Amino acid sequence: MAEKQVALVTGGAKGIGLAIAKRLANENFQVVINAHHEPSAEQTKKWQDDGFSFDILLGDVANDEDAKSLVDQIIEKYGTIDVLVNNAGITKDKLLTRMSNADFKAVINTNLVGTFNMTKYALKIMQKKRQGAIVNLASVSGLHGNIGQANYSASKAGVVGLTKAAAREGALRGVRVNAIAPGMVNTAMVEKMSPKRQEAVKKTIPLKRFAKPEEIADTAAFLIENQYITGQVITVDGGLTI
Repeated sequence: MAEKQVALVTGGAKGIGLAIAKRLANENFQVVINAHHEPSAEQTKKWQDDGFSFDILLGDVANDEDAKSLVDQIIEKYGTIDVLVNNAGITKDKLLTRMSNADFKAVINTNLVGTFNMTKYALKIMQKKRQGAIVNLASVSGLHGNIGQANYSASKAGVVGLTKAAAREGALRGVRVNAIAPGMVNTAMVEKMSPKRQEAVKKTIPLKRFAKPEEIADTAAFLIENQYITGQVITVDGGLTI
C-alpha cells in the first residue's frame, strides 16, 4: 500500500507531461508515468541525476485493454490511485480537405478515446473511496479551432465536453474533474516550427512569449490541490484567446 498519494500521468515522459510529473513528485506524490514507448536509458539517467524516480508503465491509452491494465497495475502495486492526469496526445496536422480518415481517427483515438478510457477505469476506483482528482489536457484549439487541425481541434473540444460530463458524475461521489487548455507551449511540437514562424506567432500573443511547460504544471497542481473546483476548463495561453 502506498504511503504517498499516487498520481498517474499519461504521456508523461516528455514535454508538459514530464513537467507535471516532476511537479507532483516535488509535491510528494508517488508518480507513475505512462508512455507509449520505453524511455531511453539516457532519459531515465537524467531524471535520476535530477533527483526524480518514476515508475514507468508502457501502454497505448487508446487501447481499452491497455488502459484497464495500466490502472490495474497501479492498484496491484500501490492499492489505490488518487490523481489521474490525461496528458497523452498526438497531432497529425493537415488542411481538412487533404486530411485522411486514418489521420483524423488516429488523433481522435489517442486524444479523446484515450482520455475516456483512462478516466473510466480511474474514476471507478476514485468513486469507491469518494475521493480523487482528474486533470485533462485540452487545448485552445479545442475552444476556438485552428487551421490545419480539424482532427486535433475536434479531439480537444471532445475532451472539454467529456470533462464537464465526468465532473457531474464524479461529483456524486466526491471526485473532481477539470481540464487545462494551454496555448503555445515550449515543447518539441513547437520546436518543429521555424524560428520565423515562432516569432510571427508570438506577436499574436499579448504576453509575447510561449508558455513554459512548468507553467502548465503549476496549473495542474492547483487544480489537484483545490478541493472546490470541478468541471472547469482553465485557459493558460498568455492572452492568445482574449
